Amino acid sequence: MRGLIADLALPPTGLVVLIVIGLLLRGGWRRFGRRLTWISLIALILLGMPVVSQSMLLALESDLPTTPPADRPPQAIVVLSAEEIRTHQEKLGARPGLLTLDRLRTAAMLHRRTGLPILVSGGIPRSGGLSLAEVMAQSLNDDFQTPARWIESKSLDTWENARFSRDILRAEGITSIYVVTHSWHMRRALLSFEASGLTVTAAPTPIDDPMEIDVGDFIPRARGWQTGFYALHEWIGYAWYKLR
Repeated sequence: MRGLIADLALPPTGLVVLIVIGLLLRGGWRRFGRRLTWISLIALILLGMPVVSQSMLLALESDLPTTPPADRPPQAIVVLSAEEIRTHQEKLGARPGLLTLDRLRTAAMLHRRTGLPILVSGGIPRSGGLSLAEVMAQSLNDDFQTPARWIESKSLDTWENARFSRDILRAEGITSIYVVTHSWHMRRALLSFEASGLTVTAAPTPIDDPMEIDVGDFIPRARGWQTGFYALHEWIGYAWYKLR
């Protein structure tokens, strides 16, 4: 239900809904409806511009704490799930989506560099089936020849990723970790894991090189709305987690 509400509320779908509502308002609400339509239409156009949506995303990616504290070095790697692709051609009925695969690749590289054990975190998706963590563990083993020592398969959001992972790690005497996720998701992840009482060092997936702005970046397109969705989702989530 939370995922459905987010899909309907965030752009581009949420702005399209507001435009339709504005056009349908009549009577004493007609003037308000016109303003709502124009404001929503302008916001839809702006968020569709890659130069706007990418700037919103880049603001999330700066000044992340990627240097481990000298007095509390990380003892484990926690990699967070993103999405999966359902397919009967896989033995588990699913494989990691591109975002999840990117995170697994980063975690495997970090494991080879540090030798630290990996915890994969992700619950059962809306489509049902196995947990994302189980799919991730299988991919780590098959695609990257890297084992996952722990599987956290109950979490449904970033806050639960942190809480349930903490319970597993504390039982092993681990209090300092690397967290692997995308840089635009990292601020919310850091808030969640720090609130759980763990010492956290950010280990984001590689950040794309800054794009060279051209005229085409001021033209609304699907890539801009997709980036805008991620950016607004993370900014709203970050603000909400700050208030928790």
